[in-house]
Amino acid sequence: MLDRRALARAYFTKEKLVSHHINSFNEFLRHGMQRVVDEEGIIETNIEDTYVKLGKIRVENPQFKEADGAFQRIFPNEARLRNITYSAPIKLEMTIIQNGVAVGRTQEADIGELPIMVLSEKCNLYGLTPEEMVEHGEDPLDPGGYFIVNGAERVVITLEDLAPNRIFVEYGEQYDEPIEIAKVYSQRFGYRALTTVERNRKSILEVSFPSLPGKINFVTLMRALGLESDEDILKSVSDNPEIIKFVLENLEEAEVETKEQAMAVLGSKVAAGQARDYQEKRANYVLDRYLLPHIGNSEEDRIAKAKYLGRMAEAVLELAIGLRPEDDKDHYANKRLRLAGDLMEDLFRVAFNRLTRDIKYQLERASMRNRELNVSTIVRSDVLTERLIHPLATGNWVGGRTGVSQLLDRNDYISALSHLRRVISPLSRTQSHFEARDLHPTQWGRLCPSETPEGPNCGLVKNFAQMVEISIGSDEEEVIDTLYKLGMEDWRVAL
Repeated sequence: MLDRRALARAYFTKEKLVSHHINSFNEFLRHGMQRVVDEEGIIETNIEDTYVKLGKIRVENPQFKEADGAFQRIFPNEARLRNITYSAPIKLEMTIIQNGVAVGRTQEADIGELPIMVLSEKCNLYGLTPEEMVEHGEDPLDPGGYFIVNGAERVVITLEDLAPNRIFVEYGEQYDEPIEIAKVYSQRFGYRALTTVERNRKSILEVSFPSLPGKINFVTLMRALGLESDEDILKSVSDNPEIIKFVLENLEEAEVETKEQAMAVLGSKVAAGQARDYQEKRANYVLDRYLLPHIGNSEEDRIAKAKYLGRMAEAVLELAIGLRPEDDKDHYANKRLRLAGDLMEDLFRVAFNRLTRDIKYQLERASMRNRELNVSTIVRSDVLTERLIHPLATGNWVGGRTGVSQLLDRNDYISALSHLRRVISPLSRTQSHFEARDLHPTQWGRLCPSETPEGPNCGLVKNFAQMVEISIGSDEEEVIDTLYKLGMEDWRVAL
């Protein structure tokens, strides 16, 4: 006879219950921090032919600087009792390059302190036996997955969000009349830009994206991106005769015929009243930076952006003629969960950008005073540390979110586990959002149907189902490389 108790004991272990937090934080330590450093690459300065080259980043184990200046290894219970932050030093390789030559050798600078998640791979409890954990004042059954900031246990709550870089179609309203809209939340390096293509009351397609006041005609934008001929625009949208009719209507109503004219129209929108040269420069910058940034931010990516806009236009017109239904935003295939590691990466990116600006300022000041340029003297570690600890201590995250970090509920063991497995929606608590609050069939086996609070948070604050496991995702480049090896055609060649 099957012993069900053995099965239950095998599943309900601390490794399973909060593994999503610990795994995602470990992923952040292994790859996320280095990804942020590689995005920056170098720190440019206003000093002629001088910049700082950034190298490998690593995190040490938690330690604390005592009053006498000595560094001592610290464990979570000591951090709780002494009201200090359980954090570890961050080391970054930096080289000052002047006139193409390195000034001195590559140095590993101490750039700040990173709060460490309890029982993550950099935690001093990692790998200890239950007996050794008891010696250090820890409960061997404690699941971990939280931070200790100024002696308080803080948990980073999982955020539910719409999937980025994915086309959603829906109905909207314009002057009390229904219109069709395609949206994509384009995300790159933590920056999120909403791009929309909509069909207005006159059946003309219009596009909006960040840094563009109002909307721009779809055909105008396609020609600005490099698809000048009517045939190229038609091919990029669809080969369906019914959809082609709508596109031909748009082409007949086009306000420009060439790329130069289209860039002039875009320039007059993004830099109204400015000189012609500045308008052209600004139009190029806006196209590369703010339009569908997930595809790329160089001039070579513009044709790919035009093809993607063609797909969005096709989706809008398919909705208009009834070939596809409106997308269900509450379907869990259209959602993504932002775990502790993802949220810490966002936080580290903003803090690291602030640190690089400070290093640039310190270098320029040292140069003006004719001092020797030295890595160890230009880094102020408290700049990064403060911007990492303060959001964790208050819950006020980057991007204007609040309540992301919360004080861990320690009423009992079950309430602590429940808090660590909570997921919150970014939707406003003051509005009805009936559909978002409702139980959706795709939540079966993923979210608990009964554990949600009463009142304004009902349906917006949820908890994971008992047996759910959450993956932390894979590197996109690895997936794409594998697909190419299996015979998929490279889109650059196809274009």
